Amino acid sequence: MSKRRNIVFLTGTRADFGKLKSLMKITQEHQEFDVQIFVTGMHMDAQYGSTVNEIYKSGFKNIATFKNYKEAEHMDRTLAKTIEGFSSFIAEQKPDLIVVHGDRVEALAGAIVGSLNNVLVAHVEGGEISGTVDELIRHSVSKLSHIHLVSNDLAKKRLVQMGELDSSIYTIGSPDLDLMNPKTLPELNFVKEYYEIPFEKYGIAMYHPVTTEYDMIKDHINVFVDAMLESEENYILIYPNNDLGTNEILEEYKRLENNERFRIFPSLRFEYFLSLLKDAEFVIGNSSAGVREAPYYQVPTVDVGTRQHNRSQAKTIVNVPHDKAMIMNAIREIQTKKHEEIDFSEFGSGNSDQIFLDLLLSDKIWEVNCQKQFQDL
Repeated sequence: MSKRRNIVFLTGTRADFGKLKSLMKITQEHQEFDVQIFVTGMHMDAQYGSTVNEIYKSGFKNIATFKNYKEAEHMDRTLAKTIEGFSSFIAEQKPDLIVVHGDRVEALAGAIVGSLNNVLVAHVEGGEISGTVDELIRHSVSKLSHIHLVSNDLAKKRLVQMGELDSSIYTIGSPDLDLMNPKTLPELNFVKEYYEIPFEKYGIAMYHPVTTEYDMIKDHINVFVDAMLESEENYILIYPNNDLGTNEILEEYKRLENNERFRIFPSLRFEYFLSLLKDAEFVIGNSSAGVREAPYYQVPTVDVGTRQHNRSQAKTIVNVPHDKAMIMNAIREIQTKKHEEIDFSEFGSGNSDQIFLDLLLSDKIWEVNCQKQFQDL
């Protein structure tokens, strides 16, 4: 490369930070790049643990913060505010590349700003399928992006179906695997002490709103909480995303306060979460962690409802509807599936950061034209 490249990473949630962290680290430590991190969304919300502090604690530099959050009922207004804030930031920074992840409105804002300002946009983990409004956002981000950094060849195939040029799609694996090596994680006893978790055995519960099923959210979360209460298991419970329906979920969680079988957290540090996940008896809820990270550690998952229906289905995952008896039965049965062998090759080899760096150090990525072409099949 003839000049130092200016790269901006955009992160809006604890989840996408975990996905982008290794990519941020390897580029920020490299002399060829000036790296900026634009932090917004849930990171800036005290109700969800002010996780911007975890980004600072991770040792990153050049962190810019922007509070975009309006109300959960108005994702469109949050999108508009994020576009306004990120556009002003981009006008000052004049980056060569914007990196976004996944299917949140913050990623959509980043892709819109980049595409309308002729700045290259790289989208991490496009080409995935799931459900709810996430599906619409993820594919929209892909169409607005110029470069695609996908987890596997199936995701690449889907993007080609969407008209994306084969030459713009690079399979790098799932970047969170870069952080998941058990040998590099904090000691479990240290993490339990840090979070004052007294349980020897426990499940991890994470339940997010399904915005397209908002009219049923109160009934769904009531069934979910009833099942956990009656199961007599111990739980580490983590707050939902701040989407439409989150207030109804948090209101229902009040039933669990002061219950000695539950430890409730707005958020957990990603590597600390992985240590707890690795030793969990099971995962329950509708988080992507149950269908992506949990199988890596051979931890079984009770996947409730439709939110993850189309994601990768390992043998350790049992999907159930919002039915208390079926959820409780799945909790009993799923634990026999622990330690089943899982083929996790579809998510890469845990070296996404190095593949990403090699790509950035080559010329081809910088020769991508901001004027996109549609590839007919």
